[in-house]
Amino acid sequence: MIPGAVSRRYATAILEIGTETGTLDTLVSEISRAAEAYNSSDELKSALENPLVPYEAKKAILNDLSDRLGLSVTAKNTLSFLGDRRRMRALPSIAQRVRELADQKKGLLRAEVISAAPLSDDYYAKLRAQLERMTGKQVAIDKREDPSLLAGVVTRIGDTVLDGSLKTRLQQMKSQLLN
Repeated sequence: MIPGAVSRRYATAILEIGTETGTLDTLVSEISRAAEAYNSSDELKSALENPLVPYEAKKAILNDLSDRLGLSVTAKNTLSFLGDRRRMRALPSIAQRVRELADQKKGLLRAEVISAAPLSDDYYAKLRAQLERMTGKQVAIDKREDPSLLAGVVTRIGDTVLDGSLKTRLQQMKSQLLN
């Protein structure tokens, strides 16, 4: 099966379970934490994807991971199911897709804000208010830092990029001067 279709199918099932049980936000958060743990450890990836590692050992690893992350029974069962079906490689894309679906269900837009240095909570509150006025929808902000921007902020909402970084302005000035 195509990876995008796998992610979509599993994410839709997780969304439905979370909606039915009234634990959607918790489930999205737990699946995201599990995906982050999976992505951040090459050893974990190797152990769960290696066909030479016995099934029972993989099961024990997933149980230990679930316990360490403090996952609910539903999230734990989801990881176990993915492990049984040899779909752990799809976990990060499933986590991303289920988050997108949950946001869509709530009528929420997610904006990624990249800054050169940490910004104040007041700045983010003002930015959120401005983005909500621009889009007419509720906006959630994901914060990230990238020192290569030098100064300023880059905001992504879906396919729209609002680039107010010094790095981009300097590049624009350079290209204008060279022309």
